[in-house]
Amino acid sequence: MKALIPAFLAALLALHPAAAQADPYSDMVQTRILQGWRMADGRLMAGLEITLAPGWKTYWREPGDAGIPPLFDWSGSGNLRGVDINWPAPQVFQQSGSRSIGYSDRVILPLNISPRRDGRPVRLNGTIDIGICSDVCVPVRIELNEVLQGAATQPDPAIAAALAEKPFSGSEAGLKKSKCTVAPTSDGMALRAEFTLPSTGGREMAVVETGDPLIWASEPSISRKGGRLVAEFDLMHASGGPFAIDRSSLRFTILGKQYAVDVQGCEG
Repeated sequence: MKALIPAFLAALLALHPAAAQADPYSDMVQTRILQGWRMADGRLMAGLEITLAPGWKTYWREPGDAGIPPLFDWSGSGNLRGVDINWPAPQVFQQSGSRSIGYSDRVILPLNISPRRDGRPVRLNGTIDIGICSDVCVPVRIELNEVLQGAATQPDPAIAAALAEKPFSGSEAGLKKSKCTVAPTSDGMALRAEFTLPSTGGREMAVVETGDPLIWASEPSISRKGGRLVAEFDLMHASGGPFAIDRSSLRFTILGKQYAVDVQGCEG
């Protein structure tokens, strides 16, 4: 497991310096902002559409073993209080013995936008750093400068469809219980997560997010017996030293053939 950590850190640290060199690959990815609509509470629901050339993919918020995590910088925007990104359920890719998590072909990320002044347009002015991958993986910087008028009040069907692809919450999926146990290992921790949850269909996968980008999580061992799913992960800190895990801050995404489930926290 130790051999994977330098590659993981290199992907994180190389993102910004390499982005300026990514222009030769810009024709492999196209992006646009979908205007969306203004919701009853004054917030805007817009969409970031990412279209990839055949054979290319980009990464989910937790990119897996060999991916590059996306980074969003909205600091140049006007009349913007905050942006919450709604992530459709991702795909799992296996390539050269490594697992990555993301999207191929086309994806729309619904953007839940809170303006500082209700009823006024919002200017989205910022940068998005993403990784795209085919036979090679490269970082690409996307620059945005779009004014959202918020004139429409009816949902955009494309954005609404992307919202419908979000993972279910635990309660929506019938989760009864989530329990975690941790044990020290020679170079980190072993995390065992048990979910009392109906099957999500087919061969199930699981992803854990610890909230700390310096903690690496292995591809889990998955087993199911009836209504109980067990996922076992190896965790290691990039420093190689000891670290702590807050069970309440763990976030699990269970990916099945029929649907995905977002589980927030687990009991000890």
